[in-house]
Amino acid sequence: MNKSVKKIVIAGGGTAGWTAAAAIAKQMGPTISITLVESDEIGTVGVGEATIPPMRVFHKLLGIDEKEFMQATSATFKLGIQFENWGQNGDAYIHTFGVTGRESFVAPFHHFWLYGKEQGVVKDFGNYCFELQAAKQDKFATSQNSNTQYAYHLDSSLYAQMLHDYCETRGVVRKEGKIEYVHQNKETGYIEYLQLASGEVIHGDFFIDCTGFKGLLIEETLKTGYEDWSQWLPCDRAIAVQTESVGAPRPITMAIAHDSGWQWKIPLQHRTGNGLVYCSQYLSDDDAKQRLLDNVIGKTITTPRVIKFKTGRRLQAWNKNCLALGLSSGFVEPLESTSIHLIIMGVIRFLKLFPNSGVSERIAKEYNRQTLDEIVKIRDFIILHYHATHRKDSPFWQYCHDMEVPETLKHRMQLFEEFGHAFQEDGELFRVDSWTQVMLGQGIIPKSYHSSVRGMPVHELQRFLQGIEMAVQKGLQNMPSHEAFLQHYCSSS
Repeated sequence: MNKSVKKIVIAGGGTAGWTAAAAIAKQMGPTISITLVESDEIGTVGVGEATIPPMRVFHKLLGIDEKEFMQATSATFKLGIQFENWGQNGDAYIHTFGVTGRESFVAPFHHFWLYGKEQGVVKDFGNYCFELQAAKQDKFATSQNSNTQYAYHLDSSLYAQMLHDYCETRGVVRKEGKIEYVHQNKETGYIEYLQLASGEVIHGDFFIDCTGFKGLLIEETLKTGYEDWSQWLPCDRAIAVQTESVGAPRPITMAIAHDSGWQWKIPLQHRTGNGLVYCSQYLSDDDAKQRLLDNVIGKTITTPRVIKFKTGRRLQAWNKNCLALGLSSGFVEPLESTSIHLIIMGVIRFLKLFPNSGVSERIAKEYNRQTLDEIVKIRDFIILHYHATHRKDSPFWQYCHDMEVPETLKHRMQLFEEFGHAFQEDGELFRVDSWTQVMLGQGIIPKSYHSSVRGMPVHELQRFLQGIEMAVQKGLQNMPSHEAFLQHYCSSS
């Protein structure tokens, strides 16, 4: 297709559709016509309410003011995720976005910590991470000069509305209606237009599929195919419900494991988002719904709804003149809050590889290569949480403990367990700190560590560790509570 891309049609709204529209409108400006089609009759999944730090970079790209965004979406701050009952029942650890300790040229900090553990001069690994200690004490503050690593909890429906308003002022045209027919060119198979139930026809040069799990364009029309990952990520259901806020919002997401999956708790300014993720092979929908209602705090303000999903990925995120974003491109479940991030990265990758001179199979191939590389690394990190467990107290956890994991993950786990090596590849989302916090948190203790750290005498090591801990505590001394900072900085009430 050598025709230059001048008209982009986005099928579906929600977070995925409006994120794509906002990014393209901001970067391409008047050179591109953008039309977004969404139906008021079709709801969105809308449970992606926790985010990770790269969203802040995306907002800077769009020129979105943080305070205004947080007020508009009733957002709170997020320093990380508290995991309970994952390694074994009764365990708890926090995976934060911060850096733990200080590293040398050849050895990350956890090697010094392991050496200190052997010598009996260390405290808990989390004592050396500022963000983790702030999360434990429910404290938060930020400023232009702050190095604190954080993300947000937000109302995804309000976020989509905010992006919609952003797009309206930048020339994006919204068409309300249900897509009834997708017309393809008989010779090439490329999509030429969408026909709505009203009879209206919307032509485009390039189409972005944001129709959710259905994949109306990428799958139902183009028959792209799907790679199933449920052998490693067996949960296939989620139930979401919102409750009234009880108590001050904490700057962390809660992820509490149960015998057939896990439960989330996401605190916003005006309410709390709750959900149960589970495997239907081990827990029925009715029992899951009752379990969730029995374990939420505060009065429910919505009716629990079951969301069915299959973990995996579309075989091609970009097929012909169609790009899948969000749930239509695949799903690796919400455990590490990567859903919105993958949408953002998907549209940024598209902008960098934009088909200026027409759709090219070579460009599409490169886009798909980069997308696969990214999502496989995220997939492995999430599988780690399920597999690195000592739990065998239920059929679900017995399966997760015993299952064969991808070779890429097995390699990482063995490197860490045998030698203490953790690494971050080029372009990889999760850093050494993330891998280390989760593996240590779930009970993988390395058998050895980098020999270079033994060059530090024990008394110097002790002074080194104490200095880091004192710096963390000093930074926390005058920090306000998360609730107080929200009231001062961005109250939505």
